[in-house]
Amino acid sequence: MAQSGDTTTLERARTQRANLKSASALAFAPRGVLLVGDGLGGAIYAFETGDLAKTGSGPVQVEDLTGKIAALLGTTSDQIRVPDIAVNPDSGNVYLAVARGAGADADTLILRADRSGRLSELDLETTPHTRVALVDQPDADKLDRRGNALRTDTITDLGYVDGKVIVAGLSNEEFASTLRAIPYPFGDVTKGASIEIWHGAHGAYETNAPIRTFISYQFDGKPEILASYTCTPLVRIPVAKLTPGAKVMGTTIAELGNMNRPLDMIAYSKDGADFILMANSNRGVMKLDASNLGKYAAITDKIAATEGVPYETVEGLQGVRRLDRFDDNSALAMVATGEVLNLTTIALP
Repeated sequence: MAQSGDTTTLERARTQRANLKSASALAFAPRGVLLVGDGLGGAIYAFETGDLAKTGSGPVQVEDLTGKIAALLGTTSDQIRVPDIAVNPDSGNVYLAVARGAGADADTLILRADRSGRLSELDLETTPHTRVALVDQPDADKLDRRGNALRTDTITDLGYVDGKVIVAGLSNEEFASTLRAIPYPFGDVTKGASIEIWHGAHGAYETNAPIRTFISYQFDGKPEILASYTCTPLVRIPVAKLTPGAKVMGTTIAELGNMNRPLDMIAYSKDGADFILMANSNRGVMKLDASNLGKYAAITDKIAATEGVPYETVEGLQGVRRLDRFDDNSALAMVATGEVLNLTTIALP
């Protein structure tokens, strides 16, 4: 067992610059703690932003996001990528994972957009933080069947659930698809749980494809992970089963269409009903009826199209690449229009 979370290690990390090699996923823990998944570095960071007060009211709107980031950083917009966004529920400010440059040599930064759309950089030198290293990161030389480095999918999403940081991605285990449940404040780190699912569109069991996006959801009062994979199965995974080294079989409750990659999803309630909003690479934004998610039986056969939880495509939302809850009535979306990215606040449909 790796002892990466002892008190001495954590206190020392507070006085050192956060040496982020990447920022593939963002999420918030209570009291303004920003969680950053550094997949290339094989680590999770927790930044104590101190950003706890509401700074204004009204929506957030940032036009030509990459252009404004490039101007702030003294480069050109084609050198900017924004892998993820997260809204701080305490302040309403938006945090952005930013890569400046390309490939392994890219610089990684965290920016903040306030309610007025003004951008500023999180100081990685002075912001108090703790760090925990993963113990089961994919080997640096391992490639998938398309020749892509598996290490780039070490962390595909993360979130805070009942005192734990849940981290989705790949590991160096035989069943590479992994969910890690890491206590926060950070403690000892162990191997994650290997996740197996039945993929109805493929008609096969899947153990090596990573979860692409997930949310936590209560089923009969118990927390579960509601996860989606490429080609778009929707799967239930009980948090209680995510013990170190376990092999966990998820329950597939929907197949939402192949030739697609889910990008982000949020849960919300409106007019007394529950919904999930999912942004996708090729299937637009789906609005799923979540009122009775617990009633859907497991999909265990090969299917030809879609099955399980019903959904509708929200025609008015095009080019959505990232989503996060903004308040009870709206979401924050990162929207691509051609080569231009915009941040915009949208009404929950």
